[in-house]
Amino acid sequence: MAFINLSDVKEREIVPGFRAKMVHSQNMTFAFWNVKAGSPLPEHSHPHEQITTVISGSFELTADGETKIMEPGSVVVIPANVKHKGKSITDSRLIDAFYPVREEYR
Repeated sequence: MAFINLSDVKEREIVPGFRAKMVHSQNMTFAFWNVKAGSPLPEHSHPHEQITTVISGSFELTADGETKIMEPGSVVVIPANVKHKGKSITDSRLIDAFYPVREEYR
């Protein structure tokens, strides 16, 4: 078991405007994002299941061709290998959960 304080985790910029603190378990990765307004997330897919939750701000997400404006409390479940993209409308805070672990984020 590990107790982690996010203030002790180094933040990294993964995509321009998308900075995250990553926490990994044996089977999952959690990404705690701070995203600058106007920052685009290019379309991509990956073999990981993903659940995204908006904590603050407004974020436009397109998954499998369906676009939604996500606000605080919005959650989207993105199955493995589904193409998705996004854009932060305002400064935003998001949490992503990935299964299995995103090894490239370690």
